[in-house]
Amino acid sequence: MNILILAAGYATRLYPLTEKQPKPLLSVAGKPMIEWVIDNLAPIPNINRLLIVTNNKFATTFAAWAAEYGKKHPKIAFTIINDGSTSDEDKRGAIGDIHYVMHHEKMMEEDLLVVAGDNLFSEPIDGFVEAAKVHPATVALYDVGDLEAIKKYNNITTNDAGKITHFEEKPLSPTSTLTGIALYYYRADVLPLIDIYIHEGNNPDQPGRLIQWLYPRVEVGTWNVPGTWFDIGSKETLLEANEVFSRFQ
Repeated sequence: MNILILAAGYATRLYPLTEKQPKPLLSVAGKPMIEWVIDNLAPIPNINRLLIVTNNKFATTFAAWAAEYGKKHPKIAFTIINDGSTSDEDKRGAIGDIHYVMHHEKMMEEDLLVVAGDNLFSEPIDGFVEAAKVHPATVALYDVGDLEAIKKYNNITTNDAGKITHFEEKPLSPTSTLTGIALYYYRADVLPLIDIYIHEGNNPDQPGRLIQWLYPRVEVGTWNVPGTWFDIGSKETLLEANEVFSRFQ
């Protein structure tokens, strides 16, 4: 199994914090948020490769961070992938980056776990992999607990077996408080469908849109995230995450 961390966005909503620093390397409770992600991935067994895809603006920044992180964690080796984009205007988008890395690194033969570098989890997520292997594709779910708040995200409905039966981005009339977050598992036999998605000219950004396209075509399972989850999209959520995650130190 390979793991791909998405870190190629420009996070313009967080300017000036992210003008010279990529969002996943901003500090949350004393350490870069991407390290929270990696720490919770570390218990997963049988990881073949761990890759971080970033952009041309921040590739050297991530390489410098990886060198320092590697001194403290010599058993964890990263491949930093530069997707070649230089600004928010020419970015590939999250799904575009998945597609690019799959082919650039020739990773079509193994299962792929994809996670956003700005998604913070308070607990390890190794259980996700075991749950995901029984489905062609799987997405992690988080209960935001509020029908009004869910309108900012996507809304997912599942059957009793946890299979997705409905998916809607930014719903006007949500049917539940469950949202799919940027933690995905794609079995190797599903990866060629990402080629089809891209070649059809579908939206290459917002990774949940790939799940929305996939679930009518293959069985997409779900897994409920334990503990606390944060999607850092604003200065307000960054401040809140700092406060909350300081309790987990």
